[in-house]
Amino acid sequence: MPETPIFRLSRRFAAPPRLLWSAYTEPERLRLWWGPRGFRWVRGDLDLRPHGTFFYGMKAPEEAGGAIMWGKWTFRDIVAPTVAASGVLSFSVSFTDPDGQAIRHPMSPTWPLALLSTTTFVVDAGGTRLDCTAVPIDATPEEQTTFAAGMDSLHQGWSGTLTQLEDYLIRAQAA
Repeated sequence: MPETPIFRLSRRFAAPPRLLWSAYTEPERLRLWWGPRGFRWVRGDLDLRPHGTFFYGMKAPEEAGGAIMWGKWTFRDIVAPTVAASGVLSFSVSFTDPDGQAIRHPMSPTWPLALLSTTTFVVDAGGTRLDCTAVPIDATPEEQTTFAAGMDSLHQGWSGTLTQLEDYLIRAQAA
């Protein structure tokens, strides 16, 4: 069996850890930045507890077909950061149907059905560094190969999403 591929991305934000934590854990904040650029939030239900879920829907821009894509996080580890200590949020993530049942990636039938995503909120001298990782869960060798081949696309998508988070944080701190 091939070695499990690991997606990694880090970004530093000029914002306190608690603000980043709130941006990730409060639906009224999540809707302002989460998802691919140009997508419109259509639903977001969050139950922040171990085994709780964040179930969301986002509508693609009309020029990209206008389809609604559904997803779900199922929380595992939830440790809020403090002024002096890092925090962590880990969850399995899947594409879903409108009822929240896991489905295959709408554009990639060999994409893993679920990923384990971990975001660490690292206290960093006047700001916060997010360290994000994702690995396939119970993936076949073909799914691992598809995931590994998608690393550039993952970096592009996550970089865009984190840019939206950065824009949101600037607005939130200016308010």
